[in-house]
Amino acid sequence: MRQQVTVDVHIILRRDRDVLLCLRQGGYASGQYCLPSGHLDDGETVVDCAVREVREEVGVTIKPAALQPASVIHHLSPEGRPRVGFFFATTVWEGEPYNAEPDKCAKISWVPMDVLPGNTVPYAAAGLAHYRGGVGIGLHGWP
Repeated sequence: MRQQVTVDVHIILRRDRDVLLCLRQGGYASGQYCLPSGHLDDGETVVDCAVREVREEVGVTIKPAALQPASVIHHLSPEGRPRVGFFFATTVWEGEPYNAEPDKCAKISWVPMDVLPGNTVPYAAAGLAHYRGGVGIGLHGWP
């Protein structure tokens, strides 16, 4: 049987050594920090998804050419569901980030990329660690 996976796209917005995190509220990962991110929509490319999600969540515009591949993570959720996460990084965008989804996000914060809050979603933390370590493709959550 072929494995079916959810495709996630995560955007690493960087200012010097800091990264922008969103503190989730209600629903998925409530009370935990994550990168601006979301699911790939039907018929959408991972690049188009990154551009859309960052605009929806933190109100900035990114040109596709400004997105650099950061890492790809094959993740197994605690519930046993496989996912593939595409992580993109950029230091170039238009606009000032703000909390554009206050119903899903309590706040946004710039934090040092090498000192993430303890309540960061492990999947997102793994993607950032792989990016910092130059690991192009990694695993997370698999036994």
